[in-house]
Amino acid sequence: MKLCEFALFTSLVTMSSASNHPGQSASSLEEIRAARLQKVEDLKRLGMNPFAYRWDVTAHAADLQAKYAHLEPGEEVDVEVALAGRILARRVFGKLAFFSLQDETGTIQLYLDKNTIQAAMVGVDDQAFDHLKQLTDVGDILGVKGTIKRTEKGELSIKVQQYAVLTKSLLPLPDKWHGLTDVAKRYRQRYVDLIVNPTVRDTFRKRALITTGIRRYLEDRGFLEIETPVLQTEAGGAEARPFTTYHNTLEMDLYLRIATELHLKRLVVGGFEKVFEIGRIFRNEGVSTRHNPEFTSVEFYQAYADYHDLMDLTEDLVATLAQEILGTLQITYQGQVIDLTPPWKRVTMHDLVQEHTGLDFHQFASLEAAKAAVEDLNLHGADDCDSIGKLLNEVFEQKIEATLVQPTFLIDHPVEISPLAKPHRSKPGVVERFELFVAGRETANGFSELTDPIDQRQRFELQAARKAAGDLEATGLDEDFLTALEHGMPPTCGEGIGIDRLVMLLTDSPSIRDVIAFPLLKPE
Repeated sequence: MKLCEFALFTSLVTMSSASNHPGQSASSLEEIRAARLQKVEDLKRLGMNPFAYRWDVTAHAADLQAKYAHLEPGEEVDVEVALAGRILARRVFGKLAFFSLQDETGTIQLYLDKNTIQAAMVGVDDQAFDHLKQLTDVGDILGVKGTIKRTEKGELSIKVQQYAVLTKSLLPLPDKWHGLTDVAKRYRQRYVDLIVNPTVRDTFRKRALITTGIRRYLEDRGFLEIETPVLQTEAGGAEARPFTTYHNTLEMDLYLRIATELHLKRLVVGGFEKVFEIGRIFRNEGVSTRHNPEFTSVEFYQAYADYHDLMDLTEDLVATLAQEILGTLQITYQGQVIDLTPPWKRVTMHDLVQEHTGLDFHQFASLEAAKAAVEDLNLHGADDCDSIGKLLNEVFEQKIEATLVQPTFLIDHPVEISPLAKPHRSKPGVVERFELFVAGRETANGFSELTDPIDQRQRFELQAARKAAGDLEATGLDEDFLTALEHGMPPTCGEGIGIDRLVMLLTDSPSIRDVIAFPLLKPE
């Protein structure tokens, strides 16, 4: 092994085990690894491959637990099954041993009787049972064949006849009683987290079902998924600081996309009436329990519809996912009971701010008057707001957003904070936009799309001026998108849903890192 590889192994051992095995030093862990490497050599000398190629699996733990739940203690079924999985626990009593084997679906006990194994493996390994005891460890991946038996103590088991060490684990798992408890190490070594924490595996299984469910729901309603570029010459579709990169061959600076919006709208211009994309988004921003620099969103656009249609669709989509995956619309998130039964509350930003603060932002004749009125609210950054609309949004975000526990559509936002939304058809100064808030956080954002290329150019120019003045989140002019609009985009509505936040909600996960398999972390 190369020196750098050994250093990595030592680091991983220290992270995965030293902090989770009280009193166990890095040196003792190196001794454990050395002992396991010796067992690798011992297995090879016996003609066994400790890093096998394959194993015929015919059954899984959860299926067997369900199928044979009716067996009485002491009852056996003479049906051969073959499983493979990781050893989580070992108990050895002379000529009898009990292992706990974990596969992707769950765990099942292995009933290991010396006489049975020796008889079945005669000619293969005359000391098969002793070698099983001596050369396997917790963490090894084992393949077994045997019959079904419920022990006298009531534990459904595989009565093993044959076995093979499929992968010899060189590093120990965290201590059974302490687990992998360091949160940062759980994220950094997600593979260990998945091994020892069944609830984590369940979260990512549900995440996959949620993503699949969103795709199926949209496709069943005529939406077509089309992929759009990750590398873009102008990062647009949201206000966010982008990541930058450089294309060597083309000799040009590029951005990682901060949204899929503008390219999906180009597709609507081109004649597709219902399009969507599920994909990664990259924003060079801060990290928190609800923010990660790369995350997954679904954006979808529908021609000849408006933001009211999208709110109806969103209610039905989320309720459908909850019912299909959780079996209920009454969920609990971090101790709060949330009812996802449609219809959900719809309230304008102006009305909600007035309800909570008593301030009617429609009555302010100037920005100065508005700032004077909010002084008692002790807002952060109020002095930096350059419009009444932005100040209104700050009041909402800082004083009200966290109180929206039940699903609520916040509608009709100020035009100053919504550069891509269509002006409200009857209310001056606001746009036809909504944000969905559940459990005190934004989960979806949608609006009737701006289709007027003249209005869009003016708003882009304001954004570009802010960018030139040093606003790192403002976007520049996207001339190609404006050209697309000038060819004519039909009346359209569009929406983005943060899949990570939706998964957090439906899996009762407190942090966005709990639902991202491998979140970005600073090197240790």
